Amino acid sequence: MHHRFLRHYNRTLVTNRAAKPCNVFINHRGIDTKRTVATLLYDHFYRLNLHPFLDSKNMKPGDKLFDNINGAIRKCKVGVAVFSPRYCESYFCLHELALMMESRKKVIPIFCDVKPSQLRVVDNGKCAMEDIRRFNWALEEAKYTVGLTFDSLKGNWSDVVTSASDNVIKTLIEMEGEKKMQRPKSTPMLHV
Repeated sequence: MHHRFLRHYNRTLVTNRAAKPCNVFINHRGIDTKRTVATLLYDHFYRLNLHPFLDSKNMKPGDKLFDNINGAIRKCKVGVAVFSPRYCESYFCLHELALMMESRKKVIPIFCDVKPSQLRVVDNGKCAMEDIRRFNWALEEAKYTVGLTFDSLKGNWSDVVTSASDNVIKTLIEMEGEKKMQRPKSTPMLHV
C-alpha cells in the first residue's frame, strides 16, 4: 500500500510544478543527533522522494536562518521532532517546535535517549517570557503526543528510521485522503 501511495504521490509532485518544496520538516538538536538519526531520517525520506528539510542539507551559506526555517515549517505537511538529552538547551529547537505546534502541523515525536518527562524548558534569563510560555506549551503538546522511543545503546537505528518513515507515510496518506474528501463534489445537473 505504501508503494502505491509513493508512486502516486511522486507522480503528483512531478506533474504539479507548484508543489511545496518541503513535505517533512526534521526538528532536532544537531549536537546530539545530526550525525545519527537526523541525517538517517533525511536520507531515507529523500530516497522516498518525500522532500525532507534538514537545516544542514537544505540551507547554504548566506541563507537567512529564521526566514528559511520558518518558511520550511509553514510549508511542510508533517514534522518529525527528534528529542534528545540537550534538545531543550537550544532556542532554535524550541522555536521550531513551537512554530510547528502553532501552525497546527502533525508532529511525530521521537524520544531519543530521553524520556518525555525529562523534557523541560530552562529559564536561563536569555529568553523573553513570551518565548518561555510558547516553548513550555509546545513541549507539553509534544509530550502528550504518541511518539517513538529509542535507546541508542540498545536499539537499531534502522528500526527507528523505518518506523518513523512508516508513520510519516501513513500521515501523508491520511492527509491526502482528507484533502480528497474536502474537495467540492460536482452536483449533477437535472435534465428537465
